[in-house]
This record gives sequence, C-alpha cells and structure tokens, in this order.
Amino acid sequence: QVRLVESGGGLVQAGGSLRLSCAASGSIFSIMSMGWYRQAPGKQREVVATMPSGGRTNYADSVKGRFTISRDNAKNTVYLQMNSLKPEDTAVYYCNLIIGVGNFYWGQGTQVTVSS
Repeated sequence: QVRLVESGGGLVQAGGSLRLSCAASGSIFSIMSMGWYRQAPGKQREVVATMPSGGRTNYADSVKGRFTISRDNAKNTVYLQMNSLKPEDTAVYYCNLIIGVGNFYWGQGTQVTVSS
C-alpha cells in the first residue's frame, strides 16, 4: 500500500509564489520517478515536472524558468516551488510516483488558484 499526501495549495495573486509538497509512505521501493501533473477545468491532465531517479528533470514548456521540482529522498518527499504564477496556472495539482515497472500512484490533488 502506497499513500501520497499533498499540501501547499491555495489562492494567490498573479506574480505570487506557492510551494507544494508531496510525502510518500507505505511499501515504497525502487522509486523510478516522482513528479507533478495538473488538470484545469475542462482540460486533460498534463505533466508539469518530473524527476526520474538518476535522470534528468523535465519541465513543461509553460512552466520552465518559473517552477522548480526537488526531492528529499530521505523523506520520500517531492516539492514543487512555483514562482511568478499566472492565472493560467490555476488547476488541481497531482503528485505522481512511479515504483518499479509500471506501478503508478497518484495523490488526492491540491487546488491552486491564481487570481488576476
């Protein structure tokens, strides 16, 4: 059993910052990747940033230079620092964890709302 608990969402004005956290617990072994996705109303879920174990960090073009993903492996926690937020960043943000081969886990989602 794997559990992902997200925190840090909220309401912020355009240009502001938020930091999301996602702590993983349970039967965690051989983490392949941790990352963040988001889903805006009426749109499909899209990747925001991913951090493969031992691999290169990847960012969506829309967040490059503004968002930073990081991991604390000792705490099995992944973070997303979001700066210079825009109204179009408004979405539910989901933490993603890939363990072993093909084992995907998702957090419950945290709402981020950016007002103009």
